Amino acid sequence: MESNKKNYLYALKIYIDKMPSLPTSVTKIMEISNDPNASPADLNQVISLDPVLMGKVMKLINSAYYGLSQEVTSLVRAIIMLGINTVKNLALSTAVLANLGKGTSAKGLNMDGFWRHSLCVGVTSKLIAKKLKIDPKRLEEFFMAGLLHDIGKIPLNNRLADPYVAAMQNADREQAPLIQAEKNVMGIHHCEVAKIILQRWRLNQEIQDAVSFHHAPLSYEGPHWKIVYAVTTANYFANTFEIGFAGDRYPLSVPPEVFQAIDVDMEWFDDIEDQVLSEIEKARIFLKIAT
Repeated sequence: MESNKKNYLYALKIYIDKMPSLPTSVTKIMEISNDPNASPADLNQVISLDPVLMGKVMKLINSAYYGLSQEVTSLVRAIIMLGINTVKNLALSTAVLANLGKGTSAKGLNMDGFWRHSLCVGVTSKLIAKKLKIDPKRLEEFFMAGLLHDIGKIPLNNRLADPYVAAMQNADREQAPLIQAEKNVMGIHHCEVAKIILQRWRLNQEIQDAVSFHHAPLSYEGPHWKIVYAVTTANYFANTFEIGFAGDRYPLSVPPEVFQAIDVDMEWFDDIEDQVLSEIEKARIFLKIAT
């Protein structure tokens, strides 16, 4: 098993190393966005030099996602109306999906189902953040963490198709969580793979923590427990209510302590299901623009 794990990990690292790095413009946008003194004018200087990204920003602000009555033609005005964090996550989503989002379904994951599941976790994490009265400026971080929570499955699906199908079949046969089947079959699981990707892209620690610990929330000892718990419970909701599909028919139960800490339960999820489905359709517009 250990030798197989080393071989699989080596193959995955080669695959990930061949993926393009985040564009310079995206890296700069992330730096600016993390500066509390940043202004829309600062972002305008960077985005105006990237015609593709500029087009996406303008397309987003004038899309049905926002439903404005008048067309916005000024980039600075678009940035002000969207907010710095939304622009940052549009830029980041564009880069991520360019690198990973267009992979084939291979033999395991259906990518349409995968992205619907990911969108569900993203929008649900954001709704939990609102319930927790998280600073509105940070809400998009919760969406992005949810969107990326299963990103490690894509290299497993695309690069290690046969053992990954075996892991999925094992999970179904044993009625076990997919993460356990991944470890049993390959010795490595999707959270470990995701961590390699997110570290390579130098995404902020908050997103890294949420993605890395969404299957082991009680082992997390860092400062970002709210986003970790939000993504954990949002993922369970998406799997339990079968919104999209990312290969996990028998998900790990969420520890009661996690539900209690963020003051949600399955009844609350039942109440927000229609809102989540509506938000997913809106977020599809965002995702389509990003691609």
